[in-house]
Amino acid sequence: MIGKRLKKYRQARGLSISQLSAQSGVAKSYLSFIERENTCNPTVHILEVLASVLGIPVHWLLMDDSMGKLDSEWIALVNKAIDIGVTKEQFKEYLFLKNQFNEIH
Repeated sequence: MIGKRLKKYRQARGLSISQLSAQSGVAKSYLSFIERENTCNPTVHILEVLASVLGIPVHWLLMDDSMGKLDSEWIALVNKAIDIGVTKEQFKEYLFLKNQFNEIH
């Protein structure tokens, strides 16, 4: 299932296998091998590198889908926020203020 999740996050980020390969330093053929879900257990180091390039936590590549999931629209929104420079602190502040506003009204 790692391969399926890797492909989902790669595509949500708008990257081809070639682009992910170039940015991560992981061979394109190996990425393709992982995504096709051949018998393959990528190392934690490889998963960390790929997750870093994709802008996601490593556990998202390892997490069973039944544990929760983000659809591609959420992933695209989060990536857009990251791309335009929204910090975690700014996002937390927005959620806090939004919650305060909702409690008042």
